[in-house]
Amino acid sequence: MLNEIEKYFLFNLRREFYHQTMKYNTTHFSLIIKLYTTSGTTSISWTTDESYTLNVLIENSTTVVAIIEANTIFGARHGCETLLQLFTTVNEENSTTSLHMLSQAIIIDQPTYPHRGLLIDTARNYIPTKCLKRQLDAMAASKMNVFHWHVTDTQSFPIQLESVPEMTTNGAYSAEAIYSPSDVRKIIRYAKYRGIRVIFELDAPSHAGNGWQWGPDKGLGNLAVCINQKPWRNFCIEPPCGQLNPINLNLYTVLKDIYYDLARMNKDELIFHMGGDEVFFGCWNATEEIVTYLRNHGMGQNNADFLMLWSEFQDNVLRLWDNALHLATINRTGSSTISENRVTSPVIVWSSRLTDPSVIEQFLPSERYVIQTWVPTADNTPQQLQKLGYKLIISTKDAWYLDHGFWGVTSYYNWKKVYDNKLPKGNGTLGGEVCVWTEFIDAYTIDDRTWPRAAAAAERLWSNPTTKSLDAESRFFRHRDRLISRGIKPEAIAPQWCQQNEGQCH
Repeated sequence: MLNEIEKYFLFNLRREFYHQTMKYNTTHFSLIIKLYTTSGTTSISWTTDESYTLNVLIENSTTVVAIIEANTIFGARHGCETLLQLFTTVNEENSTTSLHMLSQAIIIDQPTYPHRGLLIDTARNYIPTKCLKRQLDAMAASKMNVFHWHVTDTQSFPIQLESVPEMTTNGAYSAEAIYSPSDVRKIIRYAKYRGIRVIFELDAPSHAGNGWQWGPDKGLGNLAVCINQKPWRNFCIEPPCGQLNPINLNLYTVLKDIYYDLARMNKDELIFHMGGDEVFFGCWNATEEIVTYLRNHGMGQNNADFLMLWSEFQDNVLRLWDNALHLATINRTGSSTISENRVTSPVIVWSSRLTDPSVIEQFLPSERYVIQTWVPTADNTPQQLQKLGYKLIISTKDAWYLDHGFWGVTSYYNWKKVYDNKLPKGNGTLGGEVCVWTEFIDAYTIDDRTWPRAAAAAERLWSNPTTKSLDAESRFFRHRDRLISRGIKPEAIAPQWCQQNEGQCH
């Protein structure tokens, strides 16, 4: 980890400034960086200490010393990221350019929220690994620490699983639009070296269609129902349709294998996102085998009974995930003694009818479920869930959905709107995520749809400033330049004149 942090620092320093300073005769100075950490942990979680202290001082006329002290390697990495921000180029009066560094500083810093995330959907449109790595680079520059990988949906199933190869055979767009286990592990490792954890989301029971068609051919029955059915408005929220079949016992056998493969690939991560949004009762209500099952179990076809069916599914898959995580841990450690002290971790689900404050306690215990809310700013559901004792991840729909403004009646949210979005107060808020849904985004547009706006949310999540976006404008202009130097292609946020004449374009 230390070696990777050193390489990351030097690479980005050279990438941003080397081509500018080599053209001119500059005065050279030495920079000595001393890193001190008190913990050897290399796994990041919601309890990881990411604080650091950075002390920059002049040792002699040609030597600058930067001392970074942190309790964990992740705090030390953030200290290096801040150190990179203390360099700049200056245009001199004699038309030369020189590299300058702040020669004295004491910075004591730590994040406000432990969950500072970016969701990327790779199922609507496949996003190649090199594009995902670019997003991780931009996240690292912005001190974000969670890549929420919404890896599957009704449109495609692009992640290759050793235990269930049928998923990509039937669900990938092409042989090239697949994430192999090796690809996934490389992305996870690349993210870790940048202080970022990867949390998988396998959305269920809705948003599950293409990839699940093979059940009847293998004698397993319908693993999912309503797949690609028309007219789609009768069976789902958006086309194509598809929803898992909760009454088919073979479905749980398949999910057991899927969960185990995902747990093995992401071996250091205990948290898993189970989806749970936009379950469409009309699909289940139009499926004869499900309606017959409800009738045979004394249930009808009303919302309350469908909620009960959904909660039974959720209980089953939670148990499957716990078992998969346990087996993956045994496989990794080579020990079976941990079976006596099985560790269960929280899982994340989207806010939905099942998480409505009026019913959630009946179905989802607060000690096991973290709720990711995606309601508008004016909706007080997050505050109600907090009062009930649930931990939250905030994805404010009308501020942090970065795909909005390019389809339907949605609105585009500029960086100031993103920056000024406040999170609910209280200890129950773990943090938040900006979301990049890719119905209308692909490898060619993901950079400018995401950046630099996601960086505005990053500062909200890091320091939760009391000031408004106006006070951050100059730093935001500079950060956009920094992202460009790191290979990102962020959208323009103002005419260059506004950057040269700060504060005069409001």
